[in-house]
Amino acid sequence: MEKTTIKNILISQPAPADIDKSQYKVLIDKHNPNLTFYKFFDVVGISNKEYRASKVSILDHSAVIITSKLAIDNYFRLAKELRLVIPESMKYFCITESVANYLQNYIQYRKRKIFYGKLHFSELIDVINKHKEETFLFPCAEDTAMDNFLLLDKLNIKYTKSVMYRSEPKDLSKDIDITKFDMVVMFSPVGVKSFIQSFPGYNHEKIVFATFGANTQSALKEAKIKVHVPAPTIATPSMVMAIDKYLSLSPKDYEDHIKLVDEEFNRKTEKKPSAALKVSAKKNTTTAKPKSK
Repeated sequence: MEKTTIKNILISQPAPADIDKSQYKVLIDKHNPNLTFYKFFDVVGISNKEYRASKVSILDHSAVIITSKLAIDNYFRLAKELRLVIPESMKYFCITESVANYLQNYIQYRKRKIFYGKLHFSELIDVINKHKEETFLFPCAEDTAMDNFLLLDKLNIKYTKSVMYRSEPKDLSKDIDITKFDMVVMFSPVGVKSFIQSFPGYNHEKIVFATFGANTQSALKEAKIKVHVPAPTIATPSMVMAIDKYLSLSPKDYEDHIKLVDEEFNRKTEKKPSAALKVSAKKNTTTAKPKSK
């Protein structure tokens, strides 16, 4: 089986501010592909009318769990639209220091009320667990994965899941000629939805699909599309590392890899990635319900 030549790659994310300082510089230097960046969906804040209908009261909580700058923007937007005065005693638990610093756009930064982890939510959980007396509000997107909530449940943290924004698919066909691309890189199920809706009649076998996350892989499989480059895996924890490894495959290794891809695609269980591909992300658990107060 002949290996597909990858020259043009479509990446479903905004372009980095400086490509030479981004992780993608490795691919450019080593494989010299043409990279096109295009976000596959828009993020839209829910209206204050919708938020009232959710019956969640921001002021019933003494602390906020923040996992993105989007969450910060929408938290303070809704507070303003609802004419709420956020008390100075409110505490903020942010996933990274960078996200914590972003709070300065809205409040005065004080160490006694702002806490943060290093990079992953599991690290932030350790900080949250030291403040179990707090009642947490968790601003999030409509399609947020369940893993973070399950970690909170495991430690019996008192929190409320609070949907403040959602992802809406774009019509990609207006700006993208899909026939020009050899590989498409996706990072979320809503990105998969955008792609399927935008190019319903295109022969997907002509494209190599790279995906990040078990939920994204499952979304492609449900659409009957093969995932050729899964991440994260034990060997390739980042998307760039996974693409680099795929592009570096020898003809023999490529044949072995395609056999694994076909085995995974033909598996009956759609939600659980194959052990052969060693995907480290946890399987989807959409039936679980987070606790709320």
